Amino acid sequence: MNLVVTYDVSTLTVAGKRRLRRVAKICEGYGQRVQYSVFEVTCSKSDLAKLLHKLEEVIESKEDSLRLYPIHSEDFNAVIRLGESQNLPHDQAWTL
Repeated sequence: MNLVVTYDVSTLTVAGKRRLRRVAKICEGYGQRVQYSVFEVTCSKSDLAKLLHKLEEVIESKEDSLRLYPIHSEDFNAVIRLGESQNLPHDQAWTL
């Protein structure tokens, strides 16, 4: 399963800054950061369930926004990149 994970975590409070770091750390365990709040993830369905559970435990539903976009694996290779960007491998799920 291939996903693009994006998030916007409110950092107006110390607790919000802590949540932002926790969300980023969780996403780092499942994929590759391609921008500050954007990750490309390749995982199994069971790992997706784990990822969602971990993220749901951290985010504050009234202040934060998180989106996961499923995409086809060949679409990662079709991405148009401008500026500082690298083509990252997406041929297998990350091992946790």
